[in-house]
Amino acid sequence: MTIRQLTDHLTQALLPLYPAPEASNIAGIVVEHLLQLSPLQRRMQSTDAVPAAAQASAQAALGRLLQHEPVQYVLGVAPFLDMELLVTPATLIPRSETEELVQLIVQEQAGKQGLRILDVGTGSGCIPIGLARQLPQSQVWGLDISTDALAVARQNGQQHAPEVQWLQADILQTNPPGIEAQSLAVLVSNPPYVRESEQAQMRPNVLRYEPHTALFVPDNDPLVFYRRLTHLGTQLLKAGGAIYFEINEALPQETVALLEQAGYVQARALPDLTGRARMVRATWPG
Repeated sequence: MTIRQLTDHLTQALLPLYPAPEASNIAGIVVEHLLQLSPLQRRMQSTDAVPAAAQASAQAALGRLLQHEPVQYVLGVAPFLDMELLVTPATLIPRSETEELVQLIVQEQAGKQGLRILDVGTGSGCIPIGLARQLPQSQVWGLDISTDALAVARQNGQQHAPEVQWLQADILQTNPPGIEAQSLAVLVSNPPYVRESEQAQMRPNVLRYEPHTALFVPDNDPLVFYRRLTHLGTQLLKAGGAIYFEINEALPQETVALLEQAGYVQARALPDLTGRARMVRATWPG
């Protein structure tokens, strides 16, 4: 079997579950991972034979994919910015809008020295690791309630940004340990924000496999984490410090209003590359 034939075989098998472009993309990801090829190499070497061991691994991966398991969990890795991060079902799969959130922070904070940055709900560690790599000389923390998620984040940190420090806490109950008042330049979070009623719109690969504690909030209090983080920012951010959220695209104005009511300035919702309001940023005047 050639590389092209294996890719086509996987694509055809996935068509009952995914639209054709997505099925083709997943098949390509599997083949590239198993053969350690770039997308360009996979296409250039499409007539090369696939070793029997790789064919067997691809078939095993396909069995899991046909159960709607996300390809990132099947392979144990997910791309983020210029990295390949470890992921497990204890962590959310990093997504493109989270890359955009990191890039927004880097754009606004670049050139500043001695930044102290805290990411709340860190999961795989993608946000603090991405920031530490692009904002050198910063002091960066990642916090999560989950010991299993933090174990993954630590592994990713050891490989990509050993300077990041990791904290465990239930942010709804306690303040981050060891973070001094009025010391942070940046507080950032991609907290749970999907309303329980929105589950009906979600696909099985998300609902069955990604951690619900990192996804869902009650319909009657969808901003519970944002309210807590907004208050936390008033305590931990120094004057002129900034707070950044990834948000539910259905609630941008409500999230901005929450920040403004707490005394933040320059609060605004920002679109992702698809034009959806997926980020909010604001400045704490002190």
